[in-house]
Amino acid sequence: MNQASQILNHIKTHGAINPLMALERYGCMRLAARVSDLRQRGHKIETRMKKANDKVYAEYYLGGE
Repeated sequence: MNQASQILNHIKTHGAINPLMALERYGCMRLAARVSDLRQRGHKIETRMKKANDKVYAEYYLGGE
């Protein structure tokens, strides 16, 4: 299973993914690029920005659900 498929499966199973999760679990250093690939394949993945410890990061989840 490639990274994009693993990330899509993670989102479907757990509801969301962020860059740290993607790196730790799937060795994915470019989550935004994999999400872009999934969007090009027709998956409706939305982004919400989160803030923790004065750092801002993206969290990706399936839209319309």
